[in-house]
Amino acid sequence: MSNTRRNFLRSTCQHCVGIAAMLGLPALAQDAGLPQRFSRPLNDTDEGGLWSMMDREEVRIRRSPLAIKEPALSRYLGDLTCRLTDNHCPDIRVHVVRMPAFNAAMAPNGMMLVWSGLLLRAENEAQLAAVIGHELGHYLERHQVEQLRAAKDRAVLAQLVGLIGGAVGALGQIGLLAHAFAFSREHESRADRLGMRLMKQAGYEGRQAAVIWDNLLGELKITGGEDVGKRSALFATHPPVANRRDDLLKLAGEGGGSLGATEYGKAIAPLRFGWVEDEIKRGQYEESLVLFDRMVARDKADAEVLYARGEVYRLRDEKGDAQRSFEDLREASTLEGAPAPAWRSLGLLHKQREDKASAVQAFEKYLQLAPEAPDAALVKSYLGELKA
Repeated sequence: MSNTRRNFLRSTCQHCVGIAAMLGLPALAQDAGLPQRFSRPLNDTDEGGLWSMMDREEVRIRRSPLAIKEPALSRYLGDLTCRLTDNHCPDIRVHVVRMPAFNAAMAPNGMMLVWSGLLLRAENEAQLAAVIGHELGHYLERHQVEQLRAAKDRAVLAQLVGLIGGAVGALGQIGLLAHAFAFSREHESRADRLGMRLMKQAGYEGRQAAVIWDNLLGELKITGGEDVGKRSALFATHPPVANRRDDLLKLAGEGGGSLGATEYGKAIAPLRFGWVEDEIKRGQYEESLVLFDRMVARDKADAEVLYARGEVYRLRDEKGDAQRSFEDLREASTLEGAPAPAWRSLGLLHKQREDKASAVQAFEKYLQLAPEAPDAALVKSYLGELKA
């Protein structure tokens, strides 16, 4: 990062602190009381060995077909991270991986993984800052190293060695890496506190940290029941769900600050539809419907999400789903920016209803918009049957 750009970000953070003070938030100097940049540990120490492992793993992540190499998104995430902790900015690398579930992870060498499923679910920059700030909390307090040294049987180290051994594919490798450090509830609570502090120093609306947590819990409850927070592997080491929400709201105080919804929407717009399609393919229809319902509630003219919800209804195919799917797909097809697959799915529904003329019209529109689609030959065969 150039000195000019870093100075600009530092100035921006100072202005954010001033805004926070006017809103009644703690007017802390940027990174006041936080550790200085970490020096690389010696290779013959346990921490040095852990750093070396993560360095090698980072090379593999960069080469993975799941790595999203989008310069504009990388710059955006890098700038956001710098606003949260400018002092450590040069040492942190954020990698986005195309994984449809909600997750993020931070390694002690400064590598951070952010999954596309998290980016799809975040509603604004403040919510994303809450998650990244939490991961930075683990990094700044060196929780990964504490966990390594606390594992007397070296189970954590053995798991990491297994990762480097390459016994799993790219998908499993990234999934295991995200869970390589199973933090204690105390670590999670400490990361929440520090993450909130970083959010508020940067001028973000701290109450959004509780919102993104509640949103995720709402998805999981639909299949896991009301007590999913006690049974889900994702929540197993975290503070009790209700307590965590209340604690985050208490830490946030009266609220106030930036949401950054417009900026966030622009940053993810070029990639979002691909992530929407990944969510559909995940096959967790009930959870996906909670997510898409929430997204439609925010913007009823979002053609991509209307298509996605309609497609999930079509694929689930339970009682009443065909009509629900038809209504969403028909609405999506009337809106600007309707994705081409909306016409394909609409054609399949018309075909199922034996409305040949409408099916032909929809399929032809699909081929016009996506002539090189992988299923173009199949759709052409449908047209041949319908016109016969």
